[in-house]
Amino acid sequence: MKTIKILCILLISTSALFSQRNLDNVEIKITPVNGNVYVLTGAGGNIGLLTGDDGLFMIDDQFAALSERIKEQLKTISDSPVKYLVNSHYHGDHTGGNVNFQKDGAMIFAHENVRNRLKNDTLPKEFNGLPIVTFDQNLGLHINENDIIVSHVHHAHTDGDALIYFPQSNVLHTGDTFFNGSFPYIDLESGGSVEGNIQAAKSGLALINENTKIIPGHGEIATYADYENYLKMLEGIRDKINMAIAAGKSLEEVVADTSLTADFYTDDEMKDSFINGPKIRTTFYNSLVKQIEE
Repeated sequence: MKTIKILCILLISTSALFSQRNLDNVEIKITPVNGNVYVLTGAGGNIGLLTGDDGLFMIDDQFAALSERIKEQLKTISDSPVKYLVNSHYHGDHTGGNVNFQKDGAMIFAHENVRNRLKNDTLPKEFNGLPIVTFDQNLGLHINENDIIVSHVHHAHTDGDALIYFPQSNVLHTGDTFFNGSFPYIDLESGGSVEGNIQAAKSGLALINENTKIIPGHGEIATYADYENYLKMLEGIRDKINMAIAAGKSLEEVVADTSLTADFYTDDEMKDSFINGPKIRTTFYNSLVKQIEE
């Protein structure tokens, strides 16, 4: 749980906002997931990695200041540089290292909204390695004996999220549409929505089976049951807050009502997390009211 809280604090920050000293003590760890799929953890979003004769295929790359440490860990399992890189969405803790891997020859793929947001970002150019291959809905890649499915999910965590599924290895990377062990972070200002996040979880579950290993955007490697429980949490909070809205409750009343989210995490459990009880109730209220008004 402590790791989740730290990651949530880092989540909405970009590379430019972190000086080197903030990341000096970060250790990059690499862990086998299933077959030739690994996960790398450090500071920021979980990195997915698929190895094989076609070259390293990586999902996300954390912060720019960590790129050399990530590369050193990659050398422990392969002498090849990253050849293919997919951004699950545009946030800096998932794309901050783009330029460093692009310089090494990585071809970057992402939803077109990811490129648009990075291109329009106010960060200096050195922090914005832009994707050169973009897609609107789905993208099929055939690399390292996997028929990789890269599937856009609409207005979920942001407006440019993608699920990445390795069917032969039976591993799903959800990006930040799934936080394992905490409340979700739904970035309304970047096109995210409650209903979109719910549909993203349903889409992810429809792709996989009960034996699938799941790499969430943040948190420990998850099971199918973990993912199902996450969906139940999203739907449960949605339903309770929709009922409160229908009863005429104001934003202030919803935020103050801890019972709306206590079935899943208490405010005390999440008090030190970036997405604490009041914040998640605020997010759900604002997203659901907007949906009603539309």
